[in-house]
Amino acid sequence: MISFADRLTWHAKRLRHRRVAARVLATPPIRQVDDGVVLLSMVGSAVVLPALVAIKSLHAQLGRGRVALLDDGSLTPADRATFAHHLGNPAITHIRDVDLGAAPPGGTWERLLHLLDLRRDQYVIQVDSDTVTLGALPEVEQAIDAGRDFTLRGEAEAALVEVEALRDRYRGSDPRRPGLHVQDAAEEAMGQVAIAGGALRRYARGCSGFAGFAPGGPGRTLAEGFSLEMDRLIGRERWSRWGSEQVTSNLVVANGSDPLLLPYDRYCNFEDRPLPADMRFVHFIGTCRFHGSAYRDATRASIAALGH
Repeated sequence: MISFADRLTWHAKRLRHRRVAARVLATPPIRQVDDGVVLLSMVGSAVVLPALVAIKSLHAQLGRGRVALLDDGSLTPADRATFAHHLGNPAITHIRDVDLGAAPPGGTWERLLHLLDLRRDQYVIQVDSDTVTLGALPEVEQAIDAGRDFTLRGEAEAALVEVEALRDRYRGSDPRRPGLHVQDAAEEAMGQVAIAGGALRRYARGCSGFAGFAPGGPGRTLAEGFSLEMDRLIGRERWSRWGSEQVTSNLVVANGSDPLLLPYDRYCNFEDRPLPADMRFVHFIGTCRFHGSAYRDATRASIAALGH
């Protein structure tokens, strides 16, 4: 259990980060480009400032694309006005307007299904509000130009694996056993999934905090079909827990055309360790977000690069 003192420290560090992030309000608005690339982020009133940092720092390095936002239901008129000014009047979709189909509500499933609708004829990049871009992203630019899906790795050792290999690895295991995390349960059950058309070939343990989806790639059919199979194999109650959307995002990327797992020495999840000197993109995950000053320092550096 987190102590009162730890909670107090966390809130103090969050406030210090917010003061730094507020400097993004003095940076120039981005100029959207309707070039077939969409930067999508799910946002709420509590993350307006970090979302601006995440989106503007990414857009500055890519130099392409327009912005689309998914409102988690908490945006105020003032929040929308701020985004309109800074992000070139982006399209904002309310979370309740996303058709969930067969997927469970919440857990960012609305975000995944919305981007899969958008990817029919556009390259969609999903970017979390707790990310910061610190340098050029040649691997991402090349993936866009080549029509390849990409994802941030969940861990340095993450790799593409064949679903057949997962079937062999977990043969005889019980993915419904108590205490198993939803991601582990899904991976153990993945080899038993039956989807029409045999769409399930590969999987990668990635991170949906930063992922790219090329136009025309796997869409709702795969995501909803997989969700229904997970309901059957591990149970709806477990599949409805936080993390099921990330498993599905990983699956969609892995079954795209020539998928790319971004190199972890330049694109990583912050794990309370010093960042490599050539780090280009960092996802400041919740468990470590405010440890030390790394998030604050990265935010300060990215805002400085945006100019005034």
